[in-house]
Amino acid sequence: MSLSAEIKKYKDEDVIELKAGRYKAIIAPFLGSNVIRMEDTENGIDIFRHDENLSIEELKASPEVYGFPTLYLPNRLSNGVLKVSDYTYNFPINDPLGNHLHGFLHKRVHDIVTAEVEDGKAIAKTRYVYDENDEFFETYPVSFKAEYVFTLSEEGLFYSFTMTNLSDRQLPYGVCNHTAIKAPFTEGGDGLNTRLYVPIGEKWELNSKCIPTCDFIPHNNHDKQYLTGSMVPVLHDIDNDLYFAAEGELNGKPYYGIMVSDVTTNAKICYEVCKDFKYWIIWNDHGDKGYFCPEPMTWVIDAPNLPIPPQESGYLELAPGESKTVTEKIYTVIK
Repeated sequence: MSLSAEIKKYKDEDVIELKAGRYKAIIAPFLGSNVIRMEDTENGIDIFRHDENLSIEELKASPEVYGFPTLYLPNRLSNGVLKVSDYTYNFPINDPLGNHLHGFLHKRVHDIVTAEVEDGKAIAKTRYVYDENDEFFETYPVSFKAEYVFTLSEEGLFYSFTMTNLSDRQLPYGVCNHTAIKAPFTEGGDGLNTRLYVPIGEKWELNSKCIPTCDFIPHNNHDKQYLTGSMVPVLHDIDNDLYFAAEGELNGKPYYGIMVSDVTTNAKICYEVCKDFKYWIIWNDHGDKGYFCPEPMTWVIDAPNLPIPPQESGYLELAPGESKTVTEKIYTVIK
């Protein structure tokens, strides 16, 4: 099995290239530790949206809609307000709907900790320390450390993300991956032949500002397509379908994640997440750009400000010195 972990150049920026068997992944520390490319080279599967014609500046202008970015904080904060148990912060409005959107971590240049091969796996580790040196610290003076581990093996890509509160304040903990999956994802494929399976629970109602009303909507025929794995995730508009995550089934076994299939080849992308991710939101940028985003979130949109208990909203705080880790796995299945 070919196996390597190397620091290389991508348009004059350092990236980490991992190879393990049929898998290849490229992690971009300059773009918030985004996995800007992941391929199953043996089977012609190209998982994440990318555009080699984009300049570094263009990528940095829209890091949410390419590759596999990690967001802190998830989705929207209504009117830019972040209510924490010991303070209220006011983030800038950067959303046309009048909210703060996506936070800042995915836009920062991260440090490379290591790129190495160990025990039959190619491993990359990156890190970002958020402190007074960050331009956003005046707005949000809560220092933390973000640590990423990307492990590529014959089983696919295993991702681990850890946040540690380095401050003397409470750190609100909400994480999301704005995962941009190509459709089609196979060579010569067609978006109409792509299907998406998402085990979903209750659907959240959103108001005109894309903020939960805290009411729930019965599943209609559109929603049920996620459950049956018959949803075509592109070529029509999917605008923030928000659900509780539920456990599904894959090959007769419990499965917590989503699955994307190509009906002509039966090739599949499996995207598993740990159960700290309690919500899925599905969005496809109007459906006409050849990608869609199944986004796992540890808290629901605007969780810090919602008048509901944390067990429903997913709201969580880390005390000074406290850490928390979430994990995900991405791999392909050919049948």
